Amino acid sequence: MNLSPGQLDILFQALGDPTRRAILERLARGPATVTELSAPFDMALPSFLAHVRRLEASGLVATAKDGRVRTVTLVPGAFTPVRSWLDEQRALWEGRLDRLDAYVQTLIQDPRDEP
Repeated sequence: MNLSPGQLDILFQALGDPTRRAILERLARGPATVTELSAPFDMALPSFLAHVRRLEASGLVATAKDGRVRTVTLVPGAFTPVRSWLDEQRALWEGRLDRLDAYVQTLIQDPRDEP
């Protein structure tokens, strides 16, 4: 995994907020305008735009402005670094648990324990 320093931190910080995760879930269905995205949230537009800017700064979404309408889209492959890191952690812990299980099995089957 080739990440610039701090990139993974920025991605997890962006994903650490429920509003931003809800925005990403909505965008998984397709691009949406800021007005459409902000409708379900009870917050001022400047506060909502701060969430969109944070997602854009993390590289998870891209925005395009046409006149007064700003459209937000998911960036393809933007979740790859997060998924790769999680896959590495899962493989590491699965390996540790497999070795622990094998060790426990040897203790259970050890003939010295039999009377």
